[in-house]
Amino acid sequence: MNSLEPGMSPNVLPRRRSTGLLRGVAVGAIAVLGVGLAACGESSADDVDAAPAPESTCEAGAVAYGEIDDDAGAVEVDEGALVVYSGRNEELVAPLLEEFTEATGTELSVRYGSTPSITAQLLAEGADSPADVVLLQDAGALGALADAGCLADLPEDVTGQTFEAYADDDSRWVPVTGRARVVVYNPELIAEEDLPQTTAELVDERFAGQIAIAPGNASFQAFVTALRVQEGEDAAEEFVQALVDTDAPVYSKNGEILEAVDAGEVPMGLINHYYWFERAVEVGADNVTAQLHYLQDGEAGSLVNVSGSGVVSSTDRSADALALVEFLLSEQAQEYFANETYEYPMTSAVPTAAELPALDELDSPDIDLDELASLSRTLDLLDRVGLT
Repeated sequence: MNSLEPGMSPNVLPRRRSTGLLRGVAVGAIAVLGVGLAACGESSADDVDAAPAPESTCEAGAVAYGEIDDDAGAVEVDEGALVVYSGRNEELVAPLLEEFTEATGTELSVRYGSTPSITAQLLAEGADSPADVVLLQDAGALGALADAGCLADLPEDVTGQTFEAYADDDSRWVPVTGRARVVVYNPELIAEEDLPQTTAELVDERFAGQIAIAPGNASFQAFVTALRVQEGEDAAEEFVQALVDTDAPVYSKNGEILEAVDAGEVPMGLINHYYWFERAVEVGADNVTAQLHYLQDGEAGSLVNVSGSGVVSSTDRSADALALVEFLLSEQAQEYFANETYEYPMTSAVPTAAELPALDELDSPDIDLDELASLSRTLDLLDRVGLT
């Protein structure tokens, strides 16, 4: 059996594989990128010609998204290296980025922060940003950068590697991994047959005070944005107000919700699927009481959002930047995410981890992920109902 039925969780998980296993294949993958890289990672004029030329200029302040984190913004970057703005956790992606440097000789300088803050930083800097590449954990952030002209068009041989349903229609960024919204629940507190089955049921009176949320978390905000896109502003506000009216327990992070559900503090919570698997790897699946429940209603509660990457339109190192983006789609990078974090690969070359439901079994809403870019309106909504 290659996947779980919705609502089931594995009893046994494979060990995490060392990133060192990537080293033997990294060089071979980079060799077929189709991008000329200089031996020391410096780009020549010919190299730059091999990558897409920006068709628009990133205008500072053209689009609003998130808030700048002064601490993250104060971290200096080495503009002599290829500069990456990462909204993904350093502990997670640094080993993979080191593999890229080892394979290509291209030195990287990475500014880490939350996806909203890193995105806001680049939008404020505009074409003067030192960033060459972005790696973010939300399609909405990528859409905001694209809308501001901050991402270069990518060639079809790169964008064509990914699943069309999760890709940018205008080829300005590529999805790197998929992450599904789920209900995490404690079977000692609520039976599987009694769980909500639809997004609308999450605010049913019978579940009042029983479903934890993390309104300050980017994944929850993307979920609410998907509600706005799919159902309209009024319906989304009504839903979020119902969460307040039914006394939904509030936590600051997805991981805290998982811990609370696992400990029996609250019966259920809304998180992304991979938090459960991260916990199971740490303590053993048999030692995790909490289980996962996948809604199957084609609504925002079933959202499959993506992390993704793109080339900053103002870069003067287009070839190296494009090489990094394509490296993130390579077999070894996709295997890293599939087996280290249990996220969904975004290319057909790498299978989904056997412990997960297959991607095509998830009933994700049929929306353009670029439309998740309207974060500021979602934040306004959450503020109106008192969830900020």
